Amino acid sequence: QVQLVESGGDLVQAGGSLRLSCAVSGRGISSYHMGWFRQAPGKERDFVAAISGRGSRTVYADSVKGRFIISRDNAKNTVYLQMNSLKPEDTAVYYCATGARPYSTPDADPAQYDSWGQGTQVTVSS
Repeated sequence: QVQLVESGGDLVQAGGSLRLSCAVSGRGISSYHMGWFRQAPGKERDFVAAISGRGSRTVYADSVKGRFIISRDNAKNTVYLQMNSLKPEDTAVYYCATGARPYSTPDADPAQYDSWGQGTQVTVSS
């Protein structure tokens, strides 16, 4: 059974930075694209970023482009999300997810992911 555990969420002031981690067990992730999504209170879960299996391709939501960086360490079976220049509107629970099919391209569609973590809370104060 695949398990994903996110960590690194915290309360931070606007303009600050955080680094989220997602540790995966039960499946090697090197062949799968990985994604980060977020959900603010009362809103739907939104795509944030995704990365291909080898890390050569990345995709970002327009709202985070230029501020967030997704990366991965396949040897550690871990994916990261470096968040810089944080804004209050970035406040949300952040989830990581594994792609459903190996050797597929990183995707913003949550239906293309089959395993999800429990999430980590990021709160940005103004």
